[in-house]
Amino acid sequence: MQDFAAIDFETANERYSSVCSVGIVVVRDGKIVDRFYSLIQPTPNYYLRWTTKVHGLTRRDTDGQPTFPEVWVQIKDRIAGLPFVAHNRLFDESCLKAVFNEYHMEYPDYKFYCTLSASRKALPNLENHKLHTVARYCGYLLENHHHALADAEACAWIAMKIL
Repeated sequence: MQDFAAIDFETANERYSSVCSVGIVVVRDGKIVDRFYSLIQPTPNYYLRWTTKVHGLTRRDTDGQPTFPEVWVQIKDRIAGLPFVAHNRLFDESCLKAVFNEYHMEYPDYKFYCTLSASRKALPNLENHKLHTVARYCGYLLENHHHALADAEACAWIAMKIL
């Protein structure tokens, strides 16, 4: 796969629609050509202790930040015509669909590929298939795990190597 957009969301709570940050890495002709990151005021706007423990974000970080529709305006032209790649596609695709639904936005039929399932097939002997483990195997040192942009870039590296 030579052209795609790697995507990663972090959420504020148990609801998929509660995206509080997004990272996008655009790959064209097998090279990273664009990166985008934004905090997002989540819907619903509350944080659980365990989600904050995972990514470090709190309501203090996202209050006053743009809503998802405001952020998506900045993203949609960057990713036009590209399939998405995510590590654990089920989570990120569910987030994207839920937040489109939450804001009554028409959901384009985005195509998603999953580096988690691809890594399980392509690299069956790895100790595990967590993002940081697979990324390290593919030559990317993920130093800021659960930061949406860092995770999207790690996913892009994996996709460039095994998809």
